[in-house]
Formats: sequence, C-alpha cells, structure tokens
Amino acid sequence: MYDKIFPPKKIELSNGRVVLEKRSRTPLILLIVMIAVYYSAQVTGFSFEVLFKRISEFFIIIKEMLKPNWGYIDGIWPELMSTLKMSLFGSVAGALIALPAALLASANIIKNRVIVAVCKTVLSLLRTMPTLVTALIATYVFDLPATAGTVAIFLFTISYVGKLMYEAIENVDMGAFEAMESIGMTRIEAFRYAIIPQILPGYLSTSLFCFEGNVRYAAILGYVGAGGIGKLINETIGWRDYSSLGMIVLMLVITVYTIETISEHFRKKLI
Repeated sequence: MYDKIFPPKKIELSNGRVVLEKRSRTPLILLIVMIAVYYSAQVTGFSFEVLFKRISEFFIIIKEMLKPNWGYIDGIWPELMSTLKMSLFGSVAGALIALPAALLASANIIKNRVIVAVCKTVLSLLRTMPTLVTALIATYVFDLPATAGTVAIFLFTISYVGKLMYEAIENVDMGAFEAMESIGMTRIEAFRYAIIPQILPGYLSTSLFCFEGNVRYAAILGYVGAGGIGKLINETIGWRDYSSLGMIVLMLVITVYTIETISEHFRKKLI
C-alpha cells in the first residue's frame, strides 16, 4: 500500500543501470501526525471558529493587565516571600537528598541490582507525577498550605536532580575510583574523593537551575491550596481584577528574572 501511494524514485546511473532511491518516511510520518491532530481536536472539542470569535477577549484581558494596580503591591509581598521560602527550602532539601538517592541508583557504584532498580523506579515515579497532583495530596495530608507546597517542590527536586545525577555518576571516569578502592578505601570513601569532584560542578549547576524552575512552579501551586502567590493569582482571576493580576505577574517576572540572572552567573562560574 505504501509503495503504491509513494512509489520509489528511479535513478539512472552513468553505467546505464537503474536503481531505486530509498523511500523517505517523511510523507507517512506527516500523514500520521495530521490524522492524530485531527482526532485530538475532535476528542478535546477544539474549535477554530470559537478561537477566532473569542480571541478578542484575550487581548482585552491583556490590555487590562498592562495597567497594573500599584496600590496592590503591599498585598503581594507576603505571598511572594512565602513562594520564595517554599521554593528555596524545597529546592535545597531536595537537592541534598537527591545526591545519596543518585548514588544508590548508580549501577557502577552499587553492585546490588535490586537496590539500584528500586531507587531508579522510585525516582521515575516521582518524576512522572505532576507537581500539582503532589501538592494537592500534600494539602490533604498536612493541612498546611506552605508545607504542602514545600513538600511538592521537595519531591520534584529529588526526582529531577537525582535522575540527572545518577546518569552523570554512571558516565564518570572510574579509574580514580578503582585505584582508591585498591589501596584500601571503602566504596563510600572512594566515591567521596574520586566521584564527587567530577560531578560537583554539574550537581550545583543542576540544583541552581532546578531552583529557578521551582520558583515558577510554586507560583501556580496556590490553585490547589498550597499557598504562595498562586493563591492571589487564583483570587484575582476569580474576581476578574485583571489590573491587580497584572501587578502580580509583573512582580513575579521581576523576581524570576532576578533569580535567573544571579543563578546563571554562578552556573557559568561552575562550568
């Protein structure tokens, strides 16, 4: 069927022989993608007609947000500080736990395959669970918004940093590690002096990058009752107070940009 729809191209060589050019799979892939997009639109109820009719309302909201309510800034600071505290504590604690978790998941360091498989599976499960879902569960468990948000960020950081770190550990040069083991050091001591120096710059850089992302993630955790500036965003959208929403977004953009600039400076020093 594919050969009939997309017949191979014939090429005549200088010696008179005719060969068939290898068929490209691009048309087939594009066809599959188009079919998938069509059925996705049908299932989700997406409509270009509604999009074009209502798009003007989007720009009306944006126009209102571009006139921020400067008098609302006093109400933003406490929640913004709460968001930063959740992000900082969750990121630092998660990064610290991620390192031993990555060690236990490294097949070249830990010889017990069961431990390695279990640790990799746990990190994978934590990584696949959306942060919002984790925050929602933590809200019911701890009944404290800030604690729930911190726990969600903490678990995400462990999964993210832990995954990248055990991959880095499994790809390091093991020569120094084996040499230190041969002179009588334990595996933990050899790991400390041979592996840590190799992965430390990447570990710190990844942790800083994760902290940047966690500040943004923490901003939306208020939608599930996890506290922080997300609670104000939810309230202002509910009251259709778009000028105050614009002020929140402006403060959040300035904060995230400042953190990213500082973090990028330190990451460049580490590389």
